[in-house]
Amino acid sequence: MPEGDTVYQAAHRLDAALRGQQVTRFELRVPQVATVDLTGRIVREVVPRGKHILMRIDDVTVHSHLRMDGTWFIYRPGEKWRHPAFKVRAIVGAPTAEAVGVDIHDIEVVPTRDEQQIVGHLGPDPLSETWDAVEAARRVHSDARSIHVALLDQRNVAGFGNEYAAELLFLRGILPEMPASEVDTAALLDLGARTIRMNRDRPVRTFTGVARRGQDTWVYGRAGRPCRRCGTPILTGSQGADPTTQRVTFWCPSCQR
Repeated sequence: MPEGDTVYQAAHRLDAALRGQQVTRFELRVPQVATVDLTGRIVREVVPRGKHILMRIDDVTVHSHLRMDGTWFIYRPGEKWRHPAFKVRAIVGAPTAEAVGVDIHDIEVVPTRDEQQIVGHLGPDPLSETWDAVEAARRVHSDARSIHVALLDQRNVAGFGNEYAAELLFLRGILPEMPASEVDTAALLDLGARTIRMNRDRPVRTFTGVARRGQDTWVYGRAGRPCRRCGTPILTGSQGADPTTQRVTFWCPSCQR
């Protein structure tokens, strides 16, 4: 699931493959921007911002959001793709690499000077050099909703998704429905920042310290299974700001009180 660490890795792979190169092939297979052609321009850099990727090509930015299942693949020019062509939403080719965006839901093209129109609403990003822990804690603590919902709101803090919310709340012993105003948000976000920074360079995200599938989470995806700490069955429910943004929650009723 693409969360801030996954997006960070994707952006840095794209940057390493394309930075400084001239675009030799450019296709966006979404109606709103299908006529845009940046062939001949230079890729300046590719940077992450929360769950967003900003590909800066000369003075234009190609913005993409991976949502739940989007992925950027990097191929050698002419290399056969490992996925069906109908899933491709973007192609940015250069002399030594070809970036192919698969199942990407959101793609926009704006002048780089207008990037803030797309990402200006985002809260502090723990993977950014400008991470402001105090401001992030203030935003989350001021949210009138539950801590699970507040933590997922990208306007409060950028980059944490449902897996991070479940795991961080377990590690801090906090129930998902607890009001955010009653939580030590500074300590919670300090743990979150340290955890996502450790995971950003790992091939497999882990919260337990074990980087093997099936052993890498404490509660996420483990409904009905015994808690790794106390043996109590993990419970599941759902929360969201509204019916369209409901997310599955996981928690241990013994370890989280």
